[in-house]
Amino acid sequence: MLSNIWDVVLYQPLLNALAALVSVIPGGDVGIAVVILTILVKIILFPLSQRSIESQAKMTLLAPELNKIKASGVSKEEQARLTFELYKKHKANPFSGCLLVLIQIPIIFALYYVFSREINFGSGLLYSFMHVPEQINMMFLGLIDISQKSFILAVLAGASQYFQALFMPKPASSGITPGSFGESFSKSMNMQMKYIFPFVIFVFLGTNWFGVSLSGAVALYWITGNVFMIGQQIYVDKKREDLVIKL
Repeated sequence: MLSNIWDVVLYQPLLNALAALVSVIPGGDVGIAVVILTILVKIILFPLSQRSIESQAKMTLLAPELNKIKASGVSKEEQARLTFELYKKHKANPFSGCLLVLIQIPIIFALYYVFSREINFGSGLLYSFMHVPEQINMMFLGLIDISQKSFILAVLAGASQYFQALFMPKPASSGITPGSFGESFSKSMNMQMKYIFPFVIFVFLGTNWFGVSLSGAVALYWITGNVFMIGQQIYVDKKREDLVIKL
């Protein structure tokens, strides 16, 4: 039952969209279709992800005020009241970013699922009005076979993940005492996201890690998504000055 809902609501529409793109792209380049579909989905989700990033940025800017409330020495009840008033004044919600991310996860995972499975337009999941593309070319730009694992794309995926982590704002540090375990843990997580996770992505996409073999289409999807997120973060950083003025 759940698998049928998954196919009808998420997987099938994305697969049909990919088929439609392959049909109109000269030469039926599936790689170009993967890039375009990823960008289209990111654009559709842009308002949600934008609000999530801006919410995180706002919480970072409010961190000094939150730390002052923590260090004021007032009771827990008074701290809660002052914190609520601060959030209300600046129209901030510490949980909105998480909620918006959770909404996006099923869609992003479905897109990943389309590319991680063997791209088969003859699987019976195409709509009745949709025809199997006449040309299906798995050689991206005539250079890389995205139906197979690609070392080059795996390297680019790891590099794009590093830069994506580099451009992301640091999480708000309210309530974290300098030199405490919380601060050490936060720094450790930042280091892992910046250095270890990109390496894991490279290994995961470039080797048969734990017997899992993913095609170059997944790596291409990962690269495109990261590049889009880097551009989005640069856009948010340019708007950050306006956000500071509003606060």
